[in-house]
Amino acid sequence: MEEANKGTFPVDVVKNVFSNITSIHAFHSQFLLPDLEKRMGEWDSKPRIGDILQKLTPFLKMYAEYVKNFEKAMDVLKQWNDRSPQFKAIIMEIQTQEVCGNLTLQHHMLEPVQRIPRYEMLLKDYLKKLPSDDPDRRDAEKSLEIIATAATHSNSAIRKSENLKKLMEIYEMLGEEEDIVNPSNEFIKEGHILKLAARNTSAMERYLFLFNNMLLYCVPKFSLGGPKYTVRTRIGIDGMQVTETINDEYPHTFQVLGKERALELQARYVLQTTIIDKLKALRETIDIFQQKNETFKNASKDVEEVSVNELGKRAPRWVRDNDVTMCMKCKETFNALTRRRHHCRACGCVVCWKCSDNKVQCIYDGNKMNKVCYDCYRTLKGETVSEENKKKGILEIEAAQFSGNSIICGFLQYCEKSNKPWQRVWCVIPEKECFVLYLYGAPQVKEYSFILFTSY
Repeated sequence: MEEANKGTFPVDVVKNVFSNITSIHAFHSQFLLPDLEKRMGEWDSKPRIGDILQKLTPFLKMYAEYVKNFEKAMDVLKQWNDRSPQFKAIIMEIQTQEVCGNLTLQHHMLEPVQRIPRYEMLLKDYLKKLPSDDPDRRDAEKSLEIIATAATHSNSAIRKSENLKKLMEIYEMLGEEEDIVNPSNEFIKEGHILKLAARNTSAMERYLFLFNNMLLYCVPKFSLGGPKYTVRTRIGIDGMQVTETINDEYPHTFQVLGKERALELQARYVLQTTIIDKLKALRETIDIFQQKNETFKNASKDVEEVSVNELGKRAPRWVRDNDVTMCMKCKETFNALTRRRHHCRACGCVVCWKCSDNKVQCIYDGNKMNKVCYDCYRTLKGETVSEENKKKGILEIEAAQFSGNSIICGFLQYCEKSNKPWQRVWCVIPEKECFVLYLYGAPQVKEYSFILFTSY
């Protein structure tokens, strides 16, 4: 907070990262810990803790706010680490202090999330050893009910954080070039595989990473610092088909047919369970994706569309929460903890908090400010976005006039100096200036810089 007050970064960043941790610390240091320490001193005359826990466990509900904010806090921390070298340097300096035990800030942020499940396990162990007729049993059981409810939310956040941790590990194995660290990406399975060449059917070593929405087909790279891979193809789960092939010469093979590419693969180890596991994981992932996509399509069909002229002037019919399992705008999966459902007050669609982070005045509600999705926000603000550009990011849209007359264009990672962080920029080589690479950066998408090719 001291650095934030100096203007190094906004104070809101600290609040968004640490949420209500100050209140949680105050509760433990001023109430729960002193009461338990006092009871330990009186244990001979009062051998019970259930009464203290029953009195104080309702206050453990404050952990729900911290857990609910946990995913957003991790996002903010990552964004500022990437955006601000000063912020990153401050975090690194704090992590080197002896009191941190050489652990990252993310590790310490996870501690409060893990605290409630630990309380639940300790209390269960206490009840197992407590006689059935002990006077403390009733209070302890009531306390356990409250703690168990809070632990359900914490366990969900722990699973989410473990998934993000795995995504970070894969991101590093892929040379930090693939944009996969996203809460909507759920890691499913990974493993070695053999690719059968179409021309001579020779087997080539490959590696697969399976996620809930895509399959990464990778080539192993030589590395002394652990396994590294290069992504050869990213195949979407949408429309993917997996079929087992019968070939006496090349047993244990199967085909993966995707919109982006078709592959004929062979299990690396000649074990029946290996091929079954891989096929099962792929098919289950495809089935789950199709089920979620179907609920999304059905809900979209049921939406009574509000015309552009009536948008904000007439109350929309809301899509029922139970009819959709993913955001109707970005298609990220909903959950009860970190990605809850919200309704656009203009069109009635069910969207996530990221897609409803805008407010406009709605005439039908007496010109009060209402939360709306980003599509309705742009429309009501008079911004026109074509159907084609709705699927594009701001860099592609604004740089389209250059990209249309280019030899090649796309995203690249760019680092100006060795001591500066890598940035994701939109790169264009114009047809008329084929020896110049233009770089564009967000958010204004003005010309960032250019690189002149001196030779081939």
